[in-house]
Parts: sequence; structure tokens; C-alpha cells
Amino acid sequence: MVTPTPSNPSKPLGVWLFGARGGLATTVVTGARALARGLREPQGLLTETELCEGLPLAPVGKLVFGGHEIRKGTLAESAAEIHERSGTLPPELVKPLRADLRKVDRATRRGCLVNAGRTITSLADSDRHDKEPLRQQLERITADLRSFLEANRLQRMVCVNLTSTEPKLDLGSAHASLRELDRAIDRNRTSLVRPSTLYAYAAASLGLPYVHFTPSNSALVPAVRELFERNGAPYVGCDGKTGETLVKSALAPMFRYRNLRVLTWQGYNILGDRDGVVLSQPENKQSKVATKDALLPQILGYPLHTHVGIDYVPSLHDWKTAWDFVHFEGFLGTRMSMQFTWQGNDSILAAPLVLDLVRLADLAQRTGVRGPLHQLACFFKQPIGTPEHDLHKQWHMLVHWLQETRKGHAG
Repeated sequence: MVTPTPSNPSKPLGVWLFGARGGLATTVVTGARALARGLREPQGLLTETELCEGLPLAPVGKLVFGGHEIRKGTLAESAAEIHERSGTLPPELVKPLRADLRKVDRATRRGCLVNAGRTITSLADSDRHDKEPLRQQLERITADLRSFLEANRLQRMVCVNLTSTEPKLDLGSAHASLRELDRAIDRNRTSLVRPSTLYAYAAASLGLPYVHFTPSNSALVPAVRELFERNGAPYVGCDGKTGETLVKSALAPMFRYRNLRVLTWQGYNILGDRDGVVLSQPENKQSKVATKDALLPQILGYPLHTHVGIDYVPSLHDWKTAWDFVHFEGFLGTRMSMQFTWQGNDSILAAPLVLDLVRLADLAQRTGVRGPLHQLACFFKQPIGTPEHDLHKQWHMLVHWLQETRKGHAG
């Protein structure tokens, strides 16, 4: 198990990305190295604002990347594909970073496909055969993490799940405790786990902080949370809040503040890229819709008609569009409506959040925080450790924690 070192945040910090060559991971790595080399400004990073001044955060330039991936290729090839399709990683930005990207490629290992579902499996290399027993796969993943730490002489590392949204996993007694999950793994009960289960378990077994950026319910099952807390590691999730849901969590409180009763909130999303391919399948879409659709009743305090639609539009690639229609009732029962359209590039919106979460999860571990990081709820659609979805209240939770952490550091 990794021993936290609270005294020296300036030493290199490992960042292990599950889904290491996806569009988001490629943007995270390229963006971090561009910031480190002064090629771009840190626009979009909360940890580079006044809010975080005086906090002992790991410098972006000290982040050392590795990861697991189910597809062949290189980060430079992924960046070129992203530029061709979405225009966000231009060659003049990537070219000076090629040596940096090759270093990350050398630190990328074969990922896991156990019970991943047919859509995710279809995206993997054609020569991939995951026939290893579950325990052997888990040991291989854990050994990859440990080897990366040793090879780079790292004392700290944060693991981040950026893999595609998995089909929902039916949870039962095997997931309720670490003892029962270990028994299922030893019996090779592949139907009871998904790749994210093994990834999270491996991180927890080494006491590494874990950021669950996807909506997959198979990662932070109770048994895995038990292992995180046993080994003193913080974890946070799930499903990064970057677009339409971010707007919802900011706008919905406005209706409550003014005592305007929302009758209907209808949303419709279109997107492309591999994320769109995966979410075009009903079994994968179910996990995503659940996280996007859950917050309104909690914020407003009453049931209402709400629906989220997601459709795959290949030509959009990594650009997504969301249209929302809000039907509400005001004074004297008068009914009115509001509509908004959100358009953005998914990876560009999400990448700075990932870097913020890595730095904040590392800060949490170095300051003795363990278990679910409810303080970081404002980053997620379905925050773990708190039922709060109101973005304004979530923001104050974060501010309070950072203020208290700053006081402790100054003292």
C-alpha cells in the first residue's frame, strides 16, 4: 500500500487513467503538458483561481501519466483524430509535446474487458482475449499500478476512471461486503463484475485516491468502498457534470428561490464520437440517463414530469448539443416556459475538471481525508456521500473545505 507523504506536494504526482487513449484522456494529457510547457493558459481550471491560492496543490507540471487502454494506437494518433474530427487539438499544439506523449504511451498497459458488454467489447482490439481468471486479471492490474509507481519513483498517485459508460450492473449480496466480493472473484463469477469494478478494487488495494468520472454503477460498489476506507484512501464520483446537467443544477434553484412551480423539464441531447456510439445502446444509455435525470426532484423538493433523451449523431463527433424545455407555473396559476440550448465540446469541458479533481483528491489524502469526498460534489451529476444536487450549496461545501484546509496548512 502507498504511504501518503503530507509534507511535500511539489514532488511528482502519478496520474493513472483507465481509458488512457480515449478522447477525454488524450485531451487531459495533452492539455496538462501544454500548460506545463507554457503553451496555453489554465482557462477552465478551478484550481488555478483565487479560490485555491495558498493551498499545497500538486503543480500541473509535476503530473506523471500512465494508464490502461483496450485499444491499440498512440496518443499522437488519437490527438490527430480529434483534431480532424473536432478541431480542438491542433498540430501546432501537439507537435512540441510528441516526446511527452510517447512517454505516456510507454506507460500505458493492456486494459480489461471482463463482462464489459458487447458495445464496449466491439471497440477493443480484434485480437484481445480476456480469458484470464478474475483474480489473475485483478493481480495484473494491481501489478501495473505498482510497477508504474516504482519505475517513476512516485510516492503518490491518483487513479481516474475515464472508460466508456458500462451497462448497469445488478447489485446483490456479492457486492455488499469485501469478503463476499473476494469470494465471487476467487470463484471467477465474471457476471458479478465489470472492468471498472476491478480497476477501482486495484486502486483501493494500494490505498490510492480514486476519481470515478463515469456513471457506471459497477465501480464504487459497497465492497470496494469498504476497501478504500480500510486503506485510508479518498474516493469521489460519479459522472462528471460538464454541460446540460451543470446548467440544470444552477437553474433549478432559481425556480425554488422565486416560488415558481416547475411542471415539466424536458431535455434532449445529441452527440457523436465513441461516447455517442456507446450511449446509443439502451443497456449503456440507462446508466447515463439515470444520473442526468435524478437531480431535479431533489433540488425542487417535489415530483415533476422530467425526461432526458440521448441520441447518437455521427457527424457531431465530440461536439454535443442539448435543448431543454421548462414549463412552470407562476402567480395566479399562469403557466410560462423557458428554453435553453447548450452546445459544447465534451472533452474540452471535462478535461480541466479531471485535472482539478486529481489535484484536489491528492490534497485530500495528504491532509488526512478518507472515504467519500462529498466536498467535491459540484463536479458530479450523482455525487457520492451527499444527496445535495443544488450547485450553489455544493459550491459552498467546496469553499468551506478549501478554507478549512488552508487554515490547517497555514497553522
